[in-house]
Amino acid sequence: MAVPIRVGAAVTVVHAVPPEASMLLFLTYFAYSILCLAVGLVVHTRITPVREWTLVRQGNVAAACSLGGTAIGLALPIASLAVHAVSLLDMAQWSAIALAVQLLTWFVLSRVVGGMAAEIERDNRAVGGLAAAFSVALGAINAACLSY
Repeated sequence: MAVPIRVGAAVTVVHAVPPEASMLLFLTYFAYSILCLAVGLVVHTRITPVREWTLVRQGNVAAACSLGGTAIGLALPIASLAVHAVSLLDMAQWSAIALAVQLLTWFVLSRVVGGMAAEIERDNRAVGGLAAAFSVALGAINAACLSY
């Protein structure tokens, strides 16, 4: 059911969702968001040269910071997409772009910080923290740009 709302001279149509459908929509978008995040992390860890999951299990703090920053950097745009995407397909496409931004961030930063992968593997926490900070920063910018 569409409900027209007048805001100034413009009329915005707001679609009222019945309560039973709102829970289904929540569960759908929540599950899809988790799926997009999981797929993004799997792809990211397969493409980048550092095996973060293995290193994290070994207690490598730099790898945990780097991977955690990537997770946040992916989650921010995915959260924005849960609000702004017009469909699940739209959400999937823009989530792939968010992943591309994270991968580009990794590869550009690895050029700036020579030997970044080796430094993370050696548990250089400064490098892991820097990678996390850039991942989160670019994820936040990406999320803000998705409000269309």
